[in-house]
Amino acid sequence: MKSVEIAPLPFTRLGALIGPDRYEPLLGFADEIRRRLDGHVVWNVNATASGGGVAEMLQTLLAYASGLGVDTRWNVLDGDAEFFAITKRIHNLLHGSPGDGGDLGPAEHAHYVDVLRRNSDDFIHQLSPGDVVLLHDPQTIGMAARLKEAGVAVVFRSHIGKDEPDEFTAKAWEFLRPYIEPVDMVVVSRPSYAPPFLDVDRVRVIPPSIDPFAAKNVEIPEDRVWAVLARVGLLERPEHLEEEVGFTRRDGTPGVVRRHTDLFAAGSPLPGDSRYLLQVSRWDRLKDMPGVLTAFTDHVSDHDDTHLLLVGPAVAGVSDDPEGAEVLEECVARWHALPEDKRQRVHLVAVPMDDVDENAFIINALQRGATAVIQKSLMEGFGLTVAEAMWKGRPVLASRIGGIQDQIEDGVSGLLLDDPRDLAGMGALMQRVLEEPATAAALGAMAHARIRELFLGDRHLMQYGALIEPFLPERPHA
Repeated sequence: MKSVEIAPLPFTRLGALIGPDRYEPLLGFADEIRRRLDGHVVWNVNATASGGGVAEMLQTLLAYASGLGVDTRWNVLDGDAEFFAITKRIHNLLHGSPGDGGDLGPAEHAHYVDVLRRNSDDFIHQLSPGDVVLLHDPQTIGMAARLKEAGVAVVFRSHIGKDEPDEFTAKAWEFLRPYIEPVDMVVVSRPSYAPPFLDVDRVRVIPPSIDPFAAKNVEIPEDRVWAVLARVGLLERPEHLEEEVGFTRRDGTPGVVRRHTDLFAAGSPLPGDSRYLLQVSRWDRLKDMPGVLTAFTDHVSDHDDTHLLLVGPAVAGVSDDPEGAEVLEECVARWHALPEDKRQRVHLVAVPMDDVDENAFIINALQRGATAVIQKSLMEGFGLTVAEAMWKGRPVLASRIGGIQDQIEDGVSGLLLDDPRDLAGMGALMQRVLEEPATAAALGAMAHARIRELFLGDRHLMQYGALIEPFLPERPHA
């Protein structure tokens, strides 16, 4: 098990954005949590330090908690390929997908338990009675019983789920049930994602949030957007090619966007005056990148100046997702099968993960430059990329599933696709935002306002404070 360093972030910078009515209660509540902790630690454990929405949320949320003086720490599992294949299978099943169709029998239980026993033995020496541990997603929950023996409170934070349970979700919960039973509380993003065998009084609903000041979301002037995209080789704009573009890292230190020449898994740099539609996600079958490609090539016509960018992480940089390389290969094969005129308008991009702050800044620029952002997931727990694009004032076209429908008000702050597998329907939404720029602008403006109201870090931290408060001892005021 490895620890992830967390550089504290000052929460004061969010104060001006959210106003005193939201800022001052948070400061008072943070004071109370610090007093009640009194030397104890709030721990978070997940599967990877980069390459997914959980890691992104932890990077900023824990930095703000630390900036508020709360002792919070972050550890990442050490697992092998077989372990992550098993947990990816569970992940897919919880989304209602058969995934690779593999077993979840005694052999899988034995390997899962063995890997997490070794992680628990490593971790337990860092704990003290009275600490609080949040275990994120199926990769970690098998540690719960062992950690409870150390006298700590254990919370299972499940970020995934399916609105309508089925045989696949039932299979996953059957596997996970003995590992979940010992926990003190379970946190989900939507009520329907809760384990079906738990009493409601052991479940809390806490939607995720974004950090408007992170490299992924910070304001970038329009001319700087094009400079970033040219600098990394995604856009043909010679006037920007040699410009040095700086950004601020999570720890407050300066960074510089590097020149890249190998981001395209398929395709070539966009012409400098192009419009483009964008989907950013993992190379995960449930994100349906191949479906987005087909929706665009088969159902978006009369827009030869518009391109499609499918963007995901470099697959070597995501340790807990064994499907990534396979899905990217499938997308590349589908790209090669296109006629030449359509291949020229589709681009598959793999952004390196060796510098997570630079990666975030590149994604930020891509989202800000897009005419519209797509999230045609087949299943989705929440959809951070949806919230991020909405914050940037982009019209978002997304499937009416999971937490996405909590973020987007259809026709008001984005457009929802009723059937995630309806490629013609997604093509029609793409056509609409391309042909109705006034509608697109209005959707984007309302999207930004909705994220500011409901999905920033102050609400998220207040809810987590309320979650852990019952586990903390009562202490007299000085």
